[in-house]
Amino acid sequence: MITTLITVAAIAWLSQLVLGGWQLHQFNRAFDALCQKGRVGIGRSGGRFKPRVVVAIALDEHNRVCDSLMLRGLTIFARPVKIPAINGTPLQQLQPDVIFPHDSRCQNALSLALKLKHG
Repeated sequence: MITTLITVAAIAWLSQLVLGGWQLHQFNRAFDALCQKGRVGIGRSGGRFKPRVVVAIALDEHNRVCDSLMLRGLTIFARPVKIPAINGTPLQQLQPDVIFPHDSRCQNALSLALKLKHG
């Protein structure tokens, strides 16, 4: 009985590692593609036991959103998706509370992504 529990726990742990690595690989590929399109801002919100949200936006030379990426979820099954509602919008006109009126974590992540780092 104990051996079975240890075996099941080990299989679950290894599955978590493999699927987590796969999720990270998919996000990195999507993020690399986003970085090829222009300057990128990224923001993250969420807590330890709340679904996390990562938002990345790419801006063209005219400070308009040319592409975006959002990863939202609590599990390893979350996949990066695009935010088509903000494509073509000037940076100054982006309002997180209008784009995500009912999701404070998405609003927070987008507002952090809008503060581009200069370095």
